[in-house]
Amino acid sequence: MLLVSILATLSLAGAPSHALTSTQATTADTPCDVRPEVVPVAERQSPIDSLNFSVGGKTVKVCYGRPSARGRTMIGGKNVPYGNLWRTGANEPTMIHTPVALTIAGLKVPPGTYSLYSVPGASEWTIIVNRSTKQWGEEHGYTPEVKAQEIGRATVKSEAMTSPIETFTIRAEPSGDAASLVLEWGKTRG
Repeated sequence: MLLVSILATLSLAGAPSHALTSTQATTADTPCDVRPEVVPVAERQSPIDSLNFSVGGKTVKVCYGRPSARGRTMIGGKNVPYGNLWRTGANEPTMIHTPVALTIAGLKVPPGTYSLYSVPGASEWTIIVNRSTKQWGEEHGYTPEVKAQEIGRATVKSEAMTSPIETFTIRAEPSGDAASLVLEWGKTRG
């Protein structure tokens, strides 16, 4: 059985951008939004992490919680069943802070801050980019009001890996002025 642990590559390509206003501009210095009032940081089993990478000469930042499998089948199992919405990490939803327009899995995304959700499947995933960034990441918090703020949804393929990844990892693979955002967990790379 193929354990699909995370989604396929999200192609992030810089698009022509207009002059950014101060409310649109975001930088690598943007702090990751941690909500200790929901779950105190010291009590979390999944640490917060971030990565910065360059697209079109500008720095894009991704903030996410890094859950570990700890012997459990996560994606496609009880915790993250196929066909169900997932926050694409742990605790708060995964967030993307970008000062430039991006194309994420074929979706045109203007400069700003967005949450990233997904719906895993056995061979492909649905990627969801959303303007709403203030909700807690748990899927029951994805209310109709939050859903109404979606930029869009796109489907991407996943691929199997031979060696499992214990802790959910997001990394960037640069490609000229673009980058591919790679998500890995369990035995699947996306």
